[in-house]
Amino acid sequence: MARSWKHFARSVTTRQRRRLRESEAAFILLATLSGLIAGLLTTMQAALAHGIQHLLYGVTINRLSALGSIHHPWRLLALPLGGLCLVLLAHVLRHRTRAPIDVVEANALHGGRIPFVDNLVIAAQTILSNGAGASVGLEAAYAQIGGGVASFLGQQLKLRRSDLRNLVGAGAGAAVGAAFGAPLTGAFYAFEIVIGAYTPAAIAPVVAAALAATFVTRSLGADPYLIATTANRLVPTTDYLIYAMLGLVCAIIGIAIMRLVTFAEMRVQSWSRLGTWRPVVGGCLLIPVAWLSPQALSAGHGALHLDLALHPTITFLLIILAVKIIASIISLSFGFRGGLFFASLFLGSLIGQIFAGAFNTGFPGLAIDANDAALVGMAALSVSIVGGPMTLAMLMLETTHDFTLMGPVLTASLIASAFTRETFGYSFSTWRLHIRGSSVRSPRDIGWVVSLTASRLMRKDWVSARDILSIGEFRALIPLGSASKAISTDAEGRYLGIIPTAAAYDSALSDTAMVRSIASLAGTTLAASADIHEILQKLDQAGADELAVVDDHGVVIGIVTEKHARRRYFEEVEAAQRRLFGES
Repeated sequence: MARSWKHFARSVTTRQRRRLRESEAAFILLATLSGLIAGLLTTMQAALAHGIQHLLYGVTINRLSALGSIHHPWRLLALPLGGLCLVLLAHVLRHRTRAPIDVVEANALHGGRIPFVDNLVIAAQTILSNGAGASVGLEAAYAQIGGGVASFLGQQLKLRRSDLRNLVGAGAGAAVGAAFGAPLTGAFYAFEIVIGAYTPAAIAPVVAAALAATFVTRSLGADPYLIATTANRLVPTTDYLIYAMLGLVCAIIGIAIMRLVTFAEMRVQSWSRLGTWRPVVGGCLLIPVAWLSPQALSAGHGALHLDLALHPTITFLLIILAVKIIASIISLSFGFRGGLFFASLFLGSLIGQIFAGAFNTGFPGLAIDANDAALVGMAALSVSIVGGPMTLAMLMLETTHDFTLMGPVLTASLIASAFTRETFGYSFSTWRLHIRGSSVRSPRDIGWVVSLTASRLMRKDWVSARDILSIGEFRALIPLGSASKAISTDAEGRYLGIIPTAAAYDSALSDTAMVRSIASLAGTTLAASADIHEILQKLDQAGADELAVVDDHGVVIGIVTEKHARRRYFEEVEAAQRRLFGES
């Protein structure tokens, strides 16, 4: 009986997997389920983080950064206390030898596969960091859990690589859309930041997941994130040029922030004496910063609305900008976990207001609205740091309901995006992966590039020739026409060069000459782990039609030919294109 039940369950599961592979409607339903779960978990994470803030600071939801001052200085001990909690968590996880995989890295390198424990680790670290008041946002936890749950469901159902990537993007985007009450923002977040492309196969499931997640959060009583703007006005053409300048300023500052965070992080990690106690030290360093202004605490939700309503002086805004940047750098470099999404929105609003104040003072005849400049700055700086110009444009539209502002927002965002990509080439998440040695520059699927290595492409039927052979001995060993080339090696099999067989039969060569004298490419080899891009680059640089693959000791283990490498590369590119458009 038990055996028949297991057989029935297995057959049902198999049929469902087949249906998900073949039916677009079934896949949309799965994405909708992922969105519903993502919306529920987003609400739970927000409640948990804000509950910790209420316990430690006695504030209501999203009000920590809006405090005028910290009335009880001892409450700031919550910062090193939060760091201590992260240290204890790291101690519990000390057996883990690798960093957790986030959604961007998972989609770029691992085909959307995320170990579920990694989701819990990132979420716990982010909630503890934000709850303790560190200058980080919860968006990293939202996207991770949303995408992680989708990845878990997809892996259980054994989805194809392309479908799993789309499902992970749908889950992550749904969580972000739920956090802001903005489904279009969530959908574009999925396309631009997690999936890396607008694909026909992903549109319906991504939008369905985002709508489902937003429905859940609103049903649970969460209010959509709204920002008041000036209504019923036109934006002059000259303002577009002004806002383009603001976009350029935001791009420069965004690049500077990303580089400063990384510089500080690398310096802190080099201080070996700190060890795992970095978050505690960072919490202590944040205390005077937070005492100077509580606006440096948490993500900055409350402070953003406060500053937009009160219109502070430029001097005050400059101080808050500096304090917030310092707090974010300390938080991230000393081991607090979280995202810069909302922090970049807050910083962008400050830059926009400062820009408007300075511009209106210098050019009173071309005055621009400070609130409009703040909103444009929010989008432009976030595009520079987070990426996704349409994501931020949709966020501004859905949080302001102001279609008039869309033109300036898109102008500044595209300028910021183009400048950042041209001069820097990374978003904050991919930049940190790059620092860790990853080849990821975007969420596009490059897992096939990494897996297409020299060890997979090499031939093992190569012909070897010892370096002690004479030309005559080489001719006797390798008849003309039997092999086009031979690999010259020493007694231990270490690579010394490539010998063209035809060159050895040159009548001008003496039979007693050493064959190693005609070897070429002596210093050019491929490591077994070299990916297809590195292989093709080395082949082009050497002008060779084949290269030797060597191990860590320089011993030859195979050869890679240019013809085979290029054929396999184009085959994989074509397969990736088919997956992109849902054709396989």
